[in-house]
Amino acid sequence: MKRVLIAGVSTRAAAESAARSGFAVTAIDAFADLDQHPSVQALSLEGTFSPDAASRLAGTIECEAVAYVSNYENHPGAVLQLAQGRALWGNTPEVLQRVRDPLLLSQALRRRGLAAPAVDVERVAPVESVESRIPNPESRQGRDLQWLVKPRASGGGHRVRRWRNETRVPRGCYLQEFIEGAPGSVVFVAAGGRAVALGVSRQLIGEESFGASGYRYCGNILLAAGRDDDLVDGACAVAAAVCEEFSLVGVNGIDFVATRGIPYAIEVNPRWCASMELVERAFGLSVFGAHAAACRDGVLPDFDLRRSRRVDAVGKAVVFARHDVTVGDTRAWLADADVRDVPHSGARIRAGRPVCTVFANARDETECHASLVRRAARVYAQLTRIGHPGML
Repeated sequence: MKRVLIAGVSTRAAAESAARSGFAVTAIDAFADLDQHPSVQALSLEGTFSPDAASRLAGTIECEAVAYVSNYENHPGAVLQLAQGRALWGNTPEVLQRVRDPLLLSQALRRRGLAAPAVDVERVAPVESVESRIPNPESRQGRDLQWLVKPRASGGGHRVRRWRNETRVPRGCYLQEFIEGAPGSVVFVAAGGRAVALGVSRQLIGEESFGASGYRYCGNILLAAGRDDDLVDGACAVAAAVCEEFSLVGVNGIDFVATRGIPYAIEVNPRWCASMELVERAFGLSVFGAHAAACRDGVLPDFDLRRSRRVDAVGKAVVFARHDVTVGDTRAWLADADVRDVPHSGARIRAGRPVCTVFANARDETECHASLVRRAARVYAQLTRIGHPGML
């Protein structure tokens, strides 16, 4: 049995997938959730997690291969340290530096005739001069472009905001054109310049029902069969182009905004993504098994997303604490297969931090979303009862 180490902010889903695929798994993250797979050796760096710290700890643990999840994609040096002396199952630091460059991504997609938002990476950017520096700004003359300010080391929508006509971009940030539309994502597995799409989903962003705001990611709902087929085809084409352009390997994801049925790729997540466990729930596919086969052997799964899509909808939502809370006895949560990332009993959770993840299946996306909202409300009601008086 090959020993695999998985590191990142939250490893539960990837570690569980790896364990079910027959690997002996050690996981290093910020939580060591109560519902980690029973065969996983879970190590927590709660309160002190960083990719550098996780990689240092990983260096003391024997294994044959390593894989990473969020937020290692922003720390290629930590990936290099993580992989010392063992096989890296994932994209190399060199690939991360290129594919996470927003200007390179935009240019590559536009060269191939695919949609991408305009990007400006200059730190000093008077509004009047920004568009003149945009490569191939398409034919959107006649209206002023609107912009987002995004951190280069982005993730989960943190610190993303609308550009308010300032004269200086904050250090470590860049401007990306604001695209009006529906947020979504495509996840896929790659090897040898080819990509096999595993799922296309609607993203839940900034929803107060889940304790989120702004552009913060808070969940996904897989698109059901017969819905948005043109969008699914477009998202798969984007995945194929990015895979070929940047030589991606293993599992990856691309966030996009869909407008008039066209996906505008806004960011590549070159590692395990949150919606991948929805793929496992929906199709029974071992996503980590596919990741390992692609990285180790260059083999892609025999999987056709168009033929495999379900007629119903499956979704997940991350429930964030609205206030500081201390949870009570959470062991009963383990009996509910639709509540995951269960915190340890007595854990103190700060406002804005995740409490748990909830799942739902329904006839369509609207009902699935409503079910997720109801499940989140039940979590909040339990926190009201088990938290300190007056906390919620």
